[in-house]
Amino acid sequence: MLNRLEDIEKRYNELTELLAKPEIIANQADFQKYARSQAGLTETVTVYQAYKENNRQIEDLKALLVDETDSEMRAMVESEEDELLEKKLMMEEQLKILLLPKDPNDEKNVIMEIRAGAGGDEAALFASDLYKMYTKYAESQNWRTELLSASYTDIGGFKEIIFMIEGQGAYSRLKYESGVHRVQRIPTTESGGRIHTSTVTVAVLPEAEEVDVTISPNDIRIDIFCSSGPGGQSVNTTQSAIRITHLPTGIVVSCQDEKSQHKNKDKALRVLRARLLEKAQEEAAGEIAQERKSQVGTGDRSERIRTYNFPQGRVSDHRIGLTLHKLDSILLGDLEEIINALITTDQAEKLKASV
Repeated sequence: MLNRLEDIEKRYNELTELLAKPEIIANQADFQKYARSQAGLTETVTVYQAYKENNRQIEDLKALLVDETDSEMRAMVESEEDELLEKKLMMEEQLKILLLPKDPNDEKNVIMEIRAGAGGDEAALFASDLYKMYTKYAESQNWRTELLSASYTDIGGFKEIIFMIEGQGAYSRLKYESGVHRVQRIPTTESGGRIHTSTVTVAVLPEAEEVDVTISPNDIRIDIFCSSGPGGQSVNTTQSAIRITHLPTGIVVSCQDEKSQHKNKDKALRVLRARLLEKAQEEAAGEIAQERKSQVGTGDRSERIRTYNFPQGRVSDHRIGLTLHKLDSILLGDLEEIINALITTDQAEKLKASV
């Protein structure tokens, strides 16, 4: 482990020197590439340097104990040494986690797709609730959200809504949200007071840049049509809505929320690139299915991952057996406890697999 950490620190210092060179600063493409590489190593190097300093302090205290005869002073030095030894163990565990293979998508922005599943109007209404939950969570993280596409229902829900969340590490925290979210509650339209069960699917895609996915103009068909809103009414009379079909895969993306045809096309291409990247990664993951299977919540989006029970005010994450009786605050974006628990479990599983 120490040899790997020494190599990482050496590479970090090399990148620091490169970023100070005028020719690198003048070439923004290279500068951004090296800056991203350095940023990915910063936390590991910081902890490792603190770990080495801690070890130096332990050695200094051991040297003091060799010549120290005063019992009271020895007791003070030994107490300080115990604290440093405990700190050393904690940092070693932290470094083991930091040395785990990084998901190359962790620092990317996120494209989230929420779709109503079983349950009709009630599912569409809950899709709207989840959209609000994620935008509130993004707000708490100082991330930016942008609506890309939405298909509305007459009563205010969403058949489908696609939106982007931009912010450092967005994918690293939200990737665990992919899957089926189940809601149990009494619909306002239910006169008998019976609990209704509905489902909503959530897909979390890392945003793909043009360098990640190349789309040939010959591989896509673009259709232009008039935008429509709730109930099918026309939003505007100009043909600004865009539908892009990727011919090799059959993937279809529509976008109509902007009045500008150009802006809708740009948004649709961003979603298409993300879906193509996901498809390529799923195909690659099929070759290492066991590794993918061991990761919490980054697998099959058809998996039921969570239940929101309104009568009991609880939220249960089925992957890690976590139940919280704070439904209201969770729907207002208070997702930290759930997400942190998922990350901790995922890291523990990876550490176990790496031994």
